[in-house]
Amino acid sequence: MTIQAMLQGRDGAIFNCTTDHNVADAVAILADKRIGALPVLDGEKVVGIFSERDVLHCLEKFGTEAMTKSVAEVMTADVISVDLQKSVIGALSLMTKRRIRHLPVVEGDQLVAFISIGDLVKYRIDKIESEAAAMRDYIQSA
Repeated sequence: MTIQAMLQGRDGAIFNCTTDHNVADAVAILADKRIGALPVLDGEKVVGIFSERDVLHCLEKFGTEAMTKSVAEVMTADVISVDLQKSVIGALSLMTKRRIRHLPVVEGDQLVAFISIGDLVKYRIDKIESEAAAMRDYIQSA
């Protein structure tokens, strides 16, 4: 099972921000969309991740001035990403080892999706339940 297989049939906007957004604007996107992180783009290239954790660290470091800082100043710049051929299990393992909850999915330098650990876990559970149902049907028909 690859990330590409997981994403089939999934559409919708990839919410993001740019390096020149200020923290207040990025926080507004997080709150409005009820999400935990945004990929930070420079053109079409992912250059960082801005997450709830970044907000907390920024507030602790800068106090009320935090909201006027640029996203570039406070984002997580060490971007870990995957491509469409990465296995779901491999992505889950990577996220667990690196203690991250969101991954940009890229082709070349272009962002094609942004997935959360919740997306991956839900996909795995759905697959396991589907396989179990098929096994029960097989056993009952024998």
